[in-house]
Amino acid sequence: MEKFSVQLPLTGEYLTTVRLTTGGLCALVGFDVDAAEDYKVCVTESLLILKRNGFISAAIEFTVGEALGCKVVGKEEGGERESDNEIEAALSVSLLSALVGNVEFTKEEDRVVAIAFEG
Repeated sequence: MEKFSVQLPLTGEYLTTVRLTTGGLCALVGFDVDAAEDYKVCVTESLLILKRNGFISAAIEFTVGEALGCKVVGKEEGGERESDNEIEAALSVSLLSALVGNVEFTKEEDRVVAIAFEG
């Protein structure tokens, strides 16, 4: 099993780069086009959840083997916390659960600080 990790600011330009990187890793483990797109959505949505929880950067660790694992962890705090949009947060959680099934959310002080899943 191999690991690939990156730390990035949670801004639009870097989110596009992460989607491209995720697509390459999905191809490496043999995902079809639809499964790869679902996985890219999950990675992007996880980063957006962390951004809405006040993080301005995040670390992503992919585990490449028979499956593709992903753990996204909020790193640098200091961003605006968007606690007023509970509907959007619930949609994000539902989307992740629907696309990859088993998703683990790590919370501290009523906010998500890490998300892990496998595809």
